[in-house]
Amino acid sequence: MATRDNTTLLFRNTMRITDGHLEGFRDAIARAVAFAEQHGPQLMVETFVDEERMLAHSFQLYRDSDAVRTHWKLADPYIQEVMKHCRVERFEVFGEPDADVAAGVRSALGEQGALTFSPRIAGFVRFAAAPRP
Repeated sequence: MATRDNTTLLFRNTMRITDGHLEGFRDAIARAVAFAEQHGPQLMVETFVDEERMLAHSFQLYRDSDAVRTHWKLADPYIQEVMKHCRVERFEVFGEPDADVAAGVRSALGEQGALTFSPRIAGFVRFAAAPRP
């Protein structure tokens, strides 16, 4: 696989859940992921919760920057609902988004948490996107 031409993006979002909001966070995440599974462009979404430390980790895999833009347009109400229950501590972008998406990530994060971009060196994907119903 040629890595320079690969447009795949992996986002890792580490969120600090607000005290007393764990159940609200869980409910909002469940609704957001269900919506993404049915309507979103993501190839993969996985969210994990560390209740002891009140942290959540969300991983989202996108085919390219256009898919990220589509996600933003479709999912904004769900994102806003999740953010009522947490704040972003760290947002990591793996891969090289286009300038528009990179600026959008910076703007959305603001001063909320740390942001890093890590360009790809090499990799592959073994699974195909699930067919949509």
